[in-house]
Amino acid sequence: MSSIIEPNQTGAPFTVGIALDGAGWHPAAWRDGSARPDELFSAAYWEQLVGIAEAAGADYVTFADELRVQPATGSPAHVDPTVVQGRLDALLTASWIAPRTHRIGLIPTVTTTHTEPFHVATALQTLDHISAGRAGWQLRISADSESAAAFGRRPAPRVDTAAVLAGERDAGLAELVSGAADAAEVARQLWDSWEADAVIRDASTGRYLDRDRVHRINFVGEEFSVVGPSIVPRSPQGQIVVTLLAHATPVYELAARAADVVFVAPEHDARPAGASSGTDVAEIVAEVRAAEAAVDRATLGLPPLRIVADLVVALDTPAEPGAHRIARLDDLAGAPFKSDARVESGPPTHIAETIDRWRAAGIDGVRLRPAALPLDLQLIAAELLPLLRARGLASPETQETVSLRERFGLAPAPNRYERERTAQEVAA
Repeated sequence: MSSIIEPNQTGAPFTVGIALDGAGWHPAAWRDGSARPDELFSAAYWEQLVGIAEAAGADYVTFADELRVQPATGSPAHVDPTVVQGRLDALLTASWIAPRTHRIGLIPTVTTTHTEPFHVATALQTLDHISAGRAGWQLRISADSESAAAFGRRPAPRVDTAAVLAGERDAGLAELVSGAADAAEVARQLWDSWEADAVIRDASTGRYLDRDRVHRINFVGEEFSVVGPSIVPRSPQGQIVVTLLAHATPVYELAARAADVVFVAPEHDARPAGASSGTDVAEIVAEVRAAEAAVDRATLGLPPLRIVADLVVALDTPAEPGAHRIARLDDLAGAPFKSDARVESGPPTHIAETIDRWRAAGIDGVRLRPAALPLDLQLIAAELLPLLRARGLASPETQETVSLRERFGLAPAPNRYERERTAQEVAA
């Protein structure tokens, strides 16, 4: 683990990430006087946002994405004209930004439900190459009929939303989770399908490749079969950091089977928080750790799971308290802001106290969702991150480039085929 990363009480580094989405996480943020709604689909806008986060020393940024126009309700033709509609593709945006940044991790959201796992895996490998080892993946499942209709390949599984929100088991959700686990496993096998020294470039013999170090994966699952190998050579991290957002036990279990980092939403009572609504931070940590303990992650080649808490923030300015900004945006939206994560407003010291308390309860990091962009991101950079750093709740500022795995304190990823080769050589 790099010496620049400050460990927390469990030995893992305590990380601070920034979740980016449009004009901010409040649905009326595009109407705030500080917003730039005419630039939301421009390259310069996203480059500036990520640049602010990188200059401030944030560990990573995530890019929100899904397969439907947001926030669709009812039929695909039903859209809310009062909120921002449409997004740039998260993976393509991250890939464009990668060579324009140097230190910050880049984690696009990519759904697994209707996409081809081979394409997802190779595109993420490409991002890891062009970012020099700073790529991550926020895995997402898509249960809605709008996403299924957009692709037209198969109907969406029937998910009993009421049961899921109540924390009950549901066959439809189980189907989605199983498919996502298979997609993640295919990706991990493809990422290993080239050993690190497969490309030899021996001009004297005319051999560019050692074919014995490139492997077919021959994966067979319930929904798809993938032979492999990947078309992309092994990337700098080997295994790209896999993350996902979880609000219920089945998704905690998916994280335990497939992810390196799980984003959770403690201490929040709104319905969008799903089964985790009203659950305190210690209870969520205990439930995630129980799911992790039920899986032999070492045999799967996975490190201990990192738990990161999501927090929507609206920071005070000299002209307006953050709480007033939320109330003003609520008035513009015509309804109170309902998020799937806790909404915290106030001065940086108040936000830092919540984060410090969560860390003491076993959280390994925090992902901050700015309520309004770029305003709250600028305040995070100028005021909150320096305070967190002073309290040992953020990594020290550095010009050193480290991989995203190092940012999260994850050990270098061994290649399963190299491991098998070594075992065979020892046996012989």
